[in-house]
Amino acid sequence: MNQLKTMTNPNLNQLQSSLGHHYQDIQLLKTALSHRSYLNESNQSVSNERLEFLGDAVLELVISEYLYLQKPDEPEGTLTAARSAIVRTESLAKVATQLNLGEYLFMSKGEEKSGGRHNISLLANTTEAIIGSIYLDGGLQSAQDFIHRHILPLAENILDSDNLKDPKSLLQEKVQELGFTSPVYTTDSETGPDHNKTFTVTVSVNHQPLATGKGKNKQAAQQDAARQALNNTQRLAPKT
Repeated sequence: MNQLKTMTNPNLNQLQSSLGHHYQDIQLLKTALSHRSYLNESNQSVSNERLEFLGDAVLELVISEYLYLQKPDEPEGTLTAARSAIVRTESLAKVATQLNLGEYLFMSKGEEKSGGRHNISLLANTTEAIIGSIYLDGGLQSAQDFIHRHILPLAENILDSDNLKDPKSLLQEKVQELGFTSPVYTTDSETGPDHNKTFTVTVSVNHQPLATGKGKNKQAAQQDAARQALNNTQRLAPKT
């Protein structure tokens, strides 16, 4: 028997209430909460990685539609930057923390001892897996409701500020004002499986590293690095 089918958690009803979605197929929720490390200590063969892959696509679609409808005068580049800011790892991990998803995760003892229940990347991935599971269980409308309820409220400051502008363009303008040449972006690492890679990029100005960013592709990581660097430009003395 697949061990996943025998797993029980008395708090899943409470979790479903927090999510705002009560599953017709509770196995989808259990799968969404199953970290790949759990496979090493159980007889099951299903982790949440495929649901995470699906949830990532659903999330991008819903956020893209929202931005398209809410910001009719903004160009494509601005909308892309806004979407990247909304779906960044830290934002999704914050949602997972608010929903206390870490406490519900099925994971190996080793992963738990190493702090897996509080790992930002792991929590963000779980949020995406939850979205994927809700989509399969209740359809696009249910997934959209979850995203609008739990993710978009965190985006209000992004949509109402200069964060809507392309961070790389803003940084370029800032360093040129200070008399420096264009920022240089260096890819530090590329980790994770092919369907769920994480890129780490460092941005430097005048050979001085300013910030590091992460993203699911190089462009997203560069935008994140530029966004972080905008808070560090005071470290650059204007050229005389």
